[in-house]
Amino acid sequence: MTATGAVVLSLAYILGLLVAKLPWGGYGLLVLGVGLSFGIKRVWRSAPKSWVWLLAGLLGLFASLYCQFRTPQPAITDISRLIPTANAPKQEWVVIGDLDSVPRLTRSQKAQFWLEVRQVNSVSGEVQYVEEKAPTGKLYVTVPLLQATGLHPGQRVQMTGALYLPQPATNPGGFDFQAYLRQEGCFAGMRSKQAEVLEERSRWGWWQIRQRVVRSQMLWLGSPAGALVSAMVLGSRGVDLPFDLKDQFTQAGLAHALAASGFQSSLILGVVLALTRRFSAKVQFVAGTTALLVFVGLTGIQPAVLRAAVMGFGGLVALVMERKVKPLGALLVAGVLLLLFNPLWLWNLGFQLSFLATMGLMVTVPPLTKRLDWMPSAIAPLFAVPIAAYLWTLPLQLAAFGVLSPYSILVNLITTPLISILSIGGMISALAALIWSPAGSALAWLLKYPAQALMLVVDGFSQLPGNAYAVGTISALAAIVLYCLLSLTWLQPWWRKRWWVALLLAIGLVVFPAWQASAAMFRLTLLATTGQPVMVLQESGRAALINSGDASTAGFAVLPFLQKAGVNELTWAIATDRPSKRPGGWGKVAERLPIKQLYTVKENLIQDTTLTVKPTLLAAGQTAQIGSSQFKLLSTEPLIASLQLRQQTWTLLGSLSLEQQQTLLQSGRLPKTQVLWWFGQQLQPDVVAALRPQVAIATTQLYPQTEAQLRQLGTQVYALGRDGALQWTPINGFKTTLESQENSPSAL
Repeated sequence: MTATGAVVLSLAYILGLLVAKLPWGGYGLLVLGVGLSFGIKRVWRSAPKSWVWLLAGLLGLFASLYCQFRTPQPAITDISRLIPTANAPKQEWVVIGDLDSVPRLTRSQKAQFWLEVRQVNSVSGEVQYVEEKAPTGKLYVTVPLLQATGLHPGQRVQMTGALYLPQPATNPGGFDFQAYLRQEGCFAGMRSKQAEVLEERSRWGWWQIRQRVVRSQMLWLGSPAGALVSAMVLGSRGVDLPFDLKDQFTQAGLAHALAASGFQSSLILGVVLALTRRFSAKVQFVAGTTALLVFVGLTGIQPAVLRAAVMGFGGLVALVMERKVKPLGALLVAGVLLLLFNPLWLWNLGFQLSFLATMGLMVTVPPLTKRLDWMPSAIAPLFAVPIAAYLWTLPLQLAAFGVLSPYSILVNLITTPLISILSIGGMISALAALIWSPAGSALAWLLKYPAQALMLVVDGFSQLPGNAYAVGTISALAAIVLYCLLSLTWLQPWWRKRWWVALLLAIGLVVFPAWQASAAMFRLTLLATTGQPVMVLQESGRAALINSGDASTAGFAVLPFLQKAGVNELTWAIATDRPSKRPGGWGKVAERLPIKQLYTVKENLIQDTTLTVKPTLLAAGQTAQIGSSQFKLLSTEPLIASLQLRQQTWTLLGSLSLEQQQTLLQSGRLPKTQVLWWFGQQLQPDVVAALRPQVAIATTQLYPQTEAQLRQLGTQVYALGRDGALQWTPINGFKTTLESQENSPSAL
């Protein structure tokens, strides 16, 4: 078989995985393969033989079926089948199982780990096992930090708390927790309040070596410098790196420095081969392979790490066989091997970014270095490498996050020497720590000033204005077109000479649709939150935010949505309520987005001292102009507000007691409205009759009797806690997030 035929078969397998979620996608590839086997020679005379295309169609069908076969599904005895529906009374459970991972710190300052279930009991004792078999499966567990002290893999533990079913993304562009757990073969979670070790078991694992390295480097370096050095050696997944530092690296465009991948494996192989250059090729092969295995063991089974290790191993094989490696062929072989091992990695963002960055280095660095021939030969590659990696990962980053990092190339140029020093020094320190822990600590201490210098540079760039500019997420089709333009400049001499044409087309493809959509947009989004009602209004390139929620809601729901919607500034903001128990989120929002005009309905409602804009107090009866819309405060106690959107009137009700509702009825202050937006608590039948809304929207869960009364009036009812976020436009009307996901191809 020719090299072209092998490429065709490899791409057929990958394409089969891509269409696995489409109905009859694999069979479509089979038909395509049969058709190409008969007609390809008419348009491509040097094409592979007919049997290659027929085999490619069969391979595409196999890949599609194989991916569906490997997609995790809950077993009949899985613990998720014991969890009652959302409307059932909450129960407390006791779960006994074996700890399967080292506890990790979460953003909510809790510990998280995986648990292999062995036994489940309800505290009430009312549990019926499926087919009288003990429940099994994998459980995602979170516990208070103190309860996780001393826990490690291999222990048999007893957890007490609440079981739950993971939910899909309830806000546009939000994190799909259900899909994340499903990829890990997990279908249930547990919020545990107590952990008790039932049986100590000594089980050797790489986690022990990782902990030894981290403790040794942290001893003299302290935090966060010690955690940073450990993360650059082991990857951030193996180290509890402070989240604020991790976010700074991400904003500066240096997230790859904290992910163990090809850079570290290349350094390891380079050092090992340099130290063993006087020995035979077989000795170098054994030493290099051992180093790669140790590296994979320390960092864990991660797609990007395995990609680098497989390619490194291929280079070692070529060294022994005295043959030259074709980089692109090695990359393709590594990808197919890894996707045979786990086809679901194709949708892993780290896997995708790793392959695209590596491909960019292979195909773009050489021609780019030639164009930089006016620079010294030792300097040109330092510029070419970050530019190539940035170009080939940018379309995927725009599709996934919708954010540009304008300083990414510059900060990579500045920090490359520091990252190299810390990576090599960290590896030497880790090796010394395995032999004698104090030696590892002493060597890590030598990295104190490079680590501080790197953090200083990252902090400086992350504070610069526009360090993360939101352009909004682009469509999958737009990303494909961008990669086609990159491929043309790589493969076609005409495009290579006129690269600026491709650049202008790419900029137009990203900027023009975003500008056109923004200029004509009028969209209102009600986010699914657990507390305060939160609304985002987008009109003609400007945005308004009504309520921010608490700090957690602002960080996990509000800011991610605004980022993916391409919002870089809030023209208006209105605070109608304050979280009762948690800190407000306005300070967190203001850290990322400037606020031009801020309104509040009560004094001291916003207590964030970091805000630079002074709130304007709205009195009852006053109106705030929000573009073409008006927000009118009707009452402060209880809260009643009116929002005029084009030709539609919305009424916002605060949390009203039954006595307050009766008072409002007697005073006649309840206006008839087209859309009612309230917390979802019980409303008196007379209140429902007085309002008579065409649409009713509950912020959280909906009181059943009130829902029944509204439906009797012919009202369209939504509950954000049940239906997910709700979007409204004058043309398309109302649409829920979960409804959109069910109708998308990826949900099939």
